[in-house]
Amino acid sequence: MEKIKKNKKTIIIALLILIVIAGVIVTLTVGLNFDLRYQDTKKIELYIGKTFEYNDIKNIVNEVMPGQDNIIQKVEVFEDSVSIIAKDITDEQKTNIINKVNEKYGTEISADSTEITKIPNTRGRDIVKPYIMPFTIATLIILAYMAVRYHKLGSIKTIIITTLTCVIAQIGLLSIMAITRIPIGRFTIPIVLLVYLLTLVGLTTNFENKLKLKIEKENKNKK
Repeated sequence: MEKIKKNKKTIIIALLILIVIAGVIVTLTVGLNFDLRYQDTKKIELYIGKTFEYNDIKNIVNEVMPGQDNIIQKVEVFEDSVSIIAKDITDEQKTNIINKVNEKYGTEISADSTEITKIPNTRGRDIVKPYIMPFTIATLIILAYMAVRYHKLGSIKTIIITTLTCVIAQIGLLSIMAITRIPIGRFTIPIVLLVYLLTLVGLTTNFENKLKLKIEKENKNKK
C-alpha cells in the first residue's frame, strides 16, 4: 500500500513538473492570453439619443466585423450611448457600423465626427496590484496560525510546507492557463483565490490527521 502511495506521489510530482515546464515555455514564447479588456484595443462611442437594444448593436458589429472579438457597452446615465471596443477598428468598419445604426434607429450620427480611440493594454502586474497587500496580510496570519496550531509537527516545517505548496499550486494554475490559453480576465483572481483556499483546506486536513496520530501516539507512550 505504501509503495502504491509513493508511486502515485511520484507520478503527480512528475506531471506537475511537466506542466510547469510547458507553462513556462508557452509564457516565454507566446505569452499569456489576456482578455480583450486588457489588450491594446480601439474604441468608438456612438450617441444614439434614444433607447436601443444591445443585441441590435451586437448584431451590427458582428456583421461588419465577422469573427472579431468585441465588447459592447451601454454608456451615459440614460444609457442612450454605446461604446464599441475591438482589437482593431478601421475607418471603413467605423463608417459601416454608423451607417447601419443610422438606418436601424433613424439617427444622423456622423462618421467624420466620430473618433477611433486607442486604448493601451493593461499590464499583468497592474491587475494583481490591488490584491497584493491584503493577500500578503492574510497569508501571514494564516502561517502564524499554522505555526501555533501545529507546533507539535514542527512550526518551521509546517510554515515551509504550507508556503511551498501554495506557491506550487499557483504556479501550476498559471501554467495550465498558459497552456490551455484560458484568457486572463475578470475571473482570474477569483480562480486564483479558489485554488488558494482549496490548497489551504487540503493542507489543514493533512496536518490535522498527522496531529491526531501524533497525539494518539504520545498518549499511548504515556500509558
